[in-house]
Amino acid sequence: MEIRIAGVEPESVVDGEGIRFAIFFQGCLRRCRGCHNPATHALDGGKLVDTSELIDAFRKNPLLTGITLTGGEPLLQIPAALELAKAAKSSGLDVWCYTGCTLEKIPPAASELLKNIDVLVDGEYVEELRDLELAFRGSKNQRVIHLHKAR
Repeated sequence: MEIRIAGVEPESVVDGEGIRFAIFFQGCLRRCRGCHNPATHALDGGKLVDTSELIDAFRKNPLLTGITLTGGEPLLQIPAALELAKAAKSSGLDVWCYTGCTLEKIPPAASELLKNIDVLVDGEYVEELRDLELAFRGSKNQRVIHLHKAR
């Protein structure tokens, strides 16, 4: 399946706990003021790749703790995000996902994806609430939700 990405960070230590394969989805409609990744906003930017290439890449690295779906906005490409999350889970990896949506407003079309996410970092980035002391998020309104504990 094709996915439009801005890029990957094959061994990230800042996009969730442990060593992570971070996939930066291309496309975001929110355009939060002060966004740290504005190059991911254009829906037609980045590059098209096949999800199988990404899956092969993260499965080859025995050091990984998990994958992170970030962006841009992963919820704009739910089928591809779901395929990646399922492949990670079947490989024994955990899945983090960053979204500008709050958990309460995530569309029903993403319900299967949510079942395959361990940690959701939700909420828009709000520049006035920026806090550099926060772990794995940029502003105080954003939440780190351990979905497996909530089930």
